[in-house]
Amino acid sequence: MEATDKTENPSHEPVCEGITKNPVTFREAFWVWVKVALNSFGGPAGQIAVMHRYIVEEKKWISESRFLHALNYCMLLPGPEAQQLATYIGWLLHRTPGGIVAGTVFVIPGFLAILILSILYAGYQNLSVVQWLFFGLKPAVLAVVVEAVLRIGKRALKNRVMLALAGLAFAGIFFFDVPFPVIVFAAAVLGYIGGRLMPDLFPGNSPDSQDGTECGGAVVDGMLRTETMDHIRPSLARALRVGLFWSALWLAPTVLLFQYLGPENVFFQQAVFFSKSAAVTFGGAYAVLAYVAQQAVDTYGWLRPGEMLDGLGLAETTPGPLIMVLEFVGFLASYRNPGGLHPMVAGMLGAVLTTWVTFVPCFLWIFLGAPYIESLRGNKNLNSALSAITAAVVGVVLNLAVWFALNTVFGKVEDVHTLGMHLLVPVWNTLNMPSLAIAVFALTAIFRFKISIIKTICFCGGLGMAYHAVCQALL
Repeated sequence: MEATDKTENPSHEPVCEGITKNPVTFREAFWVWVKVALNSFGGPAGQIAVMHRYIVEEKKWISESRFLHALNYCMLLPGPEAQQLATYIGWLLHRTPGGIVAGTVFVIPGFLAILILSILYAGYQNLSVVQWLFFGLKPAVLAVVVEAVLRIGKRALKNRVMLALAGLAFAGIFFFDVPFPVIVFAAAVLGYIGGRLMPDLFPGNSPDSQDGTECGGAVVDGMLRTETMDHIRPSLARALRVGLFWSALWLAPTVLLFQYLGPENVFFQQAVFFSKSAAVTFGGAYAVLAYVAQQAVDTYGWLRPGEMLDGLGLAETTPGPLIMVLEFVGFLASYRNPGGLHPMVAGMLGAVLTTWVTFVPCFLWIFLGAPYIESLRGNKNLNSALSAITAAVVGVVLNLAVWFALNTVFGKVEDVHTLGMHLLVPVWNTLNMPSLAIAVFALTAIFRFKISIIKTICFCGGLGMAYHAVCQALL
């Protein structure tokens, strides 16, 4: 593989002081990002693994420690960490244009796939075969979320303190409806203080001693040490320009919709809701879903509980970030409230609007904060705060898993408030045994036989169709 890299990059030599030309061309980076986007299946972990394989292992553009440092920052941000990580690395490589291209290309395949599937879902949902398919997909998605809890927990819960943080986060959001930003902020404060007082109990990633600063290290890491890479240096004037430009770009549709359509219009409500989601939902796609599912289903009535699982199933089987499930939500919300428009046209406009207000702020967070994060590489207190946040996110994703489980295997779940707590109590006589059986199958396939997520979801969709076909034949 190294020989191939040298052929594609004639200047891929050990980087030392005095070398100022970036050996990674914009064109080469573009096609690598296309390859990453088309192979980004399997949720955030799979997407990050694909990116790591191409960028760190094969191309050797940045070092392992810089990759992990950028990833930790992206996990701290609201929104999809994989897309933000691509934007961050693209920015390191080719400044703002590189970040825009990397982040946008990462989203396009998933956007188009979800748009097509949303049209089919809305237009043909009443067909029995579609209902049978999604009957099998929902339990499979439940298994995927459980797998995410265990995967993230294995990485984040390194000791009893981290485990306790995850437990407190779960209890806070599941039983007491503590807002997710409050949980993240509290975890960050605890991690920062704990890192100073008890560093052994609040671990954080630290840079490797070999970090591309010596000859033979990662290419771009060496370049980032030269005077020509001044875009990684923090600047107040630059931060103000970035903040004003990207904030205006993000919020412009919301302002225009309010002015011309008014506050009761579904497009304005979507713009406000998903803009707020983009700003306050931390911890990646699974954490976002816990918030969006409750609001879109219970507050706005745009979706039914099971439909959120349908959307997640679609997002799991298409390339790109899982947060593209919000496009599905936006499509259905506008499709069912089209005003004077054709429902399909309204749905497509809702999908575009949702995608815009979800992803534009991702560029704002990266371009505004990345120079400061680069200057803090090696800061143990910051890394301790990030590790505590990651632990808290495990508890939040566990909350999502429980919510999905209850709404998948039970036909009815009661919302009970008692002793200051919020409880979801299943009605046991509504237990759906076929759904439970498919969920057990999916869990067994993923954990026991190590079958890939995409194959498992496809198998479960087939089981759902087969079950209903048999029932239909027996009637």
